[in-house]
Amino acid sequence: MKVLVLSHRDVLAALQPEACVAAMAAVLARHARGETFMPLRSVMAPPGASGFMGLMPGWSRGRDGGTDVFSLKTVCIMPGNPARGLDAHQGLVTLFDGETGVPTAILDASAITAVRTAAVTAVATGALARPDAATLAVLGAGTQARAHLRALAGVRAFERVWVYAPTTAHAEDVAAEVSAAGLAGASAGASASARVTVAASAQEALRDADVVVTVTNAREPVLRREWLKPGAHLNAVGASSPTMREIDTATVAASALFCDSRESLQNEAGEFRLAVTEGLIAGVEHVRAELGEVLAGTAAGRRDAGELTMFRSLGLAIEDLAAAQCAVATATEQGIGTEVEL
Repeated sequence: MKVLVLSHRDVLAALQPEACVAAMAAVLARHARGETFMPLRSVMAPPGASGFMGLMPGWSRGRDGGTDVFSLKTVCIMPGNPARGLDAHQGLVTLFDGETGVPTAILDASAITAVRTAAVTAVATGALARPDAATLAVLGAGTQARAHLRALAGVRAFERVWVYAPTTAHAEDVAAEVSAAGLAGASAGASASARVTVAASAQEALRDADVVVTVTNAREPVLRREWLKPGAHLNAVGASSPTMREIDTATVAASALFCDSRESLQNEAGEFRLAVTEGLIAGVEHVRAELGEVLAGTAAGRRDAGELTMFRSLGLAIEDLAAAQCAVATATEQGIGTEVEL
């Protein structure tokens, strides 16, 4: 049997942000309609290990007469990797024919994760942020910060972008890359590139932000409720384990809360679990909707311009499946990747 192998570079060439945004919107709506399936991810964290491994299986019903698809993302999260110049996420996404079980493609998981995570945030921002949002703040300066700035460029006509990271040099690198590429000003209706500024603090970055993205590995909050302006939309993306949290519990309690998966939120989001423990929220009843339900038209999104909205992204196996399918389709059409015989 022949299997298509897409390297990190191949995935980035084949999986363009705009196409991935469309694929994420489609798969999340399909999930809300019961056309996909996935269990909660399983995590193995050996005592004394340098990181941990996650397993994320998923399934999708075939579309337009196509066959069903199984997928498995195997990913190692290695916190020490950024210091080595490597992405903290390392692994593989494998696609399998849903009728025969035959593997059809193997893709680099680091690239898939970077592009699809930012694409989901772009979908959430498009659905939940105010239409007139003009200022974006990004807390974090790693792989996801770069991917998010690229993906969000197509969602709102941002005029100003703030970037903050504890290590100023890292934030300056991201700001320079964004400014040089003109990524932040490429959004719909933007006549010129947005002004990108490195903030001296998280509070400064957030002061006038209409849209906020947190993409850090923080174990204690880097954002506080009183720093957010009325009507802001917050995408909480990093710190995706029960022992970590970027967001304070007051923000969780004050926001209209949306998530990619209620099950993931209850089991994996540290700030949500702590807000329940502290008695600030009752539990999953505080969630207004999963993002897919908003996209499918079965649940309400933002209700007014002054509402604080928050999307908690944990990352789903079906997102990896759909992103991999999107990459494979383009790669096949353009002759990207390598076919190998198993």
